[in-house]
Amino acid sequence: MGGDRRTEQKVRDVTLDQTVLTGQDLEDEGLDDWRILFSTLHARFETGDFATGVKLVDAIAKTAEEMNHHPDVDLTYPRVDVRLTSHDVGGVTKRDVRLARTVSALAEQLGAIPKPGETSVLELALDTPNFAEVKPFWAALLRYAPNDDHDDELNDPDGTMPSIWGQQTDPHETPRQRWHLDLRVPPETVDLRIERALQAGGTLVSDEHAPAFWVLADPQGNKACITTWRGRGIA
Repeated sequence: MGGDRRTEQKVRDVTLDQTVLTGQDLEDEGLDDWRILFSTLHARFETGDFATGVKLVDAIAKTAEEMNHHPDVDLTYPRVDVRLTSHDVGGVTKRDVRLARTVSALAEQLGAIPKPGETSVLELALDTPNFAEVKPFWAALLRYAPNDDHDDELNDPDGTMPSIWGQQTDPHETPRQRWHLDLRVPPETVDLRIERALQAGGTLVSDEHAPAFWVLADPQGNKACITTWRGRGIA
């Protein structure tokens, strides 16, 4: 009987490790140092100097090997950026949550300061009535790869350049802005971002779809969107 219970628990653990968590799930986890941006957990740690950053990266690497779960890490002076996602299921799982907690503990031990409000992800959106028609051109030009899960998206295989996605529009003849920026930010930073953009001469075009996204425009009418995980089914 005891063996059966242990087997059932292992099955439940494996299932949880394969389950993609929602933005609300992750907020409920209380990962104060981390923010969910486009199906990936992001954290930034101010290290104060390069040597401390190297120590943190080394500690993360050792832990990742032990857990057999590997994050993307950027080391610069004076910070370390860490990104976590489960590529096999296309989102954040309990595996990422466990590693995120460990990374936060390692950072705290080294005196690194979390800066979750500084995290963000930039995407480029192309307004087009037929993305399939132009997708091969942009993939070839930028050396991007199709996204197996999203037909309307192209991604940089190296993960260093912004993704491109095709936003479906009606056919049109009059020239207009075709490209716009989509900036994914932590929800608590939206108001300040919008306030600063408006103070810099911008206008709020629409908040109809808030808190999923707000549409802003610069003084010449060029548009950009500020987006969050809230108000949508995916993180």
